Amino acid sequence: MKKTILAAASLAAMTSIAHAQSSVTLYGALDTSIAYFSNQQGTNHSGGTFQMAAGNLSPNLFGFKGTEDLGGGLSAIFKLESGFNIDNGKQGQGGKIFGRTAMVGLSGASTGTVTIGRQYDPLIDLIQPLTNDDAFGPTFATPGDMDNYDNSYRTNNSIKYTTPNFAGLQASAMYAFGGVPGSVGSGQTYAAAVSYNHGPFGLGAGYFHANSDHGTSASFDGLNPDATDFAVDSVATTGAFVSANSMQIIRAAGDYQFRNFTFGVSYSNVQYNNYATSFGNQNNTKFNTGQAFVNYQVTPAMLLGVGYDYTKGSGNNVTVAYNQFSFGADYFLSKRTDIYALAGYQKASGNTIDASTGDVVAAVASMGDFGNDASNNKQAMGMVGIRHKF
Repeated sequence: MKKTILAAASLAAMTSIAHAQSSVTLYGALDTSIAYFSNQQGTNHSGGTFQMAAGNLSPNLFGFKGTEDLGGGLSAIFKLESGFNIDNGKQGQGGKIFGRTAMVGLSGASTGTVTIGRQYDPLIDLIQPLTNDDAFGPTFATPGDMDNYDNSYRTNNSIKYTTPNFAGLQASAMYAFGGVPGSVGSGQTYAAAVSYNHGPFGLGAGYFHANSDHGTSASFDGLNPDATDFAVDSVATTGAFVSANSMQIIRAAGDYQFRNFTFGVSYSNVQYNNYATSFGNQNNTKFNTGQAFVNYQVTPAMLLGVGYDYTKGSGNNVTVAYNQFSFGADYFLSKRTDIYALAGYQKASGNTIDASTGDVVAAVASMGDFGNDASNNKQAMGMVGIRHKF
């Protein structure tokens, strides 16, 4: 009897300790606005459009994340995150229940972190914080988010390692399995990035490469023409290129804080190889983008920002150029709730590839990462909205 009582007491003590050393957090964000887009291309009619626009400063999401202390400085971690559209309740990321993130791993203070599942690549983890995406989202993003500036795309079947932070220096590498029988390279993705943050300075650079299975499937969302609408943020900008057999992204960014100002610059090179056109599949197109922004912290509660983006395409009869201006204002009513105003203007010039026909056509505008393609080469947008985080 005593042994039974002692065993039960020991089990209860162990359970209590386990609970004390484990945690699970529910979190999320709700963000929507009233917006206007000029010259928007419609199915039957085109022109200026007033609409609800969700997920502007933050995507609409809810998620669970947790950690368990395993002892010796090692912890088990997990994260499950689901995206949705607050305006209509529709699930995001092609209807995946945890389409934003689904990962599990181990983390050690001195050894780094290993995670496995569907997750963001190292360029998003280490370079995006140096851009203006965290502050003003898709308004400042590269047209069509072709370089994943606005973290539209994730990578399936991936394993990622991130080093500890060594006095501001951190690195990360990822590999994703294509899972194609008899063809190890088909559908695979690999990437690496490094960043250094010290005082007011921040610098980062990274390389990303994704293969498809002969233009039919890939572990990377942004190179998968068989996926649903989440795979293409802007049909006019990138729709013709997602049939590519491979793509690569090179990104670099830096920022500097001086008093109430933050200055930032970034560069990206995106290359699509062997995509379908009306004149053959053996082709190559590159997009080079330069960006700059300035933010001003007017008060602890109010942030203003302006930015400029220039994207130039070349190769395979593509001569398109996008000039884009972005503006943002964000005012916090509390720690969790803020109201904002965003505006932008983009002008496109030159030629690109049509997504439906594969022909060379005159380029049309598509402001930022909203995916509201214009009916001509100019587009202006403006919106006012509210965000709440929990």
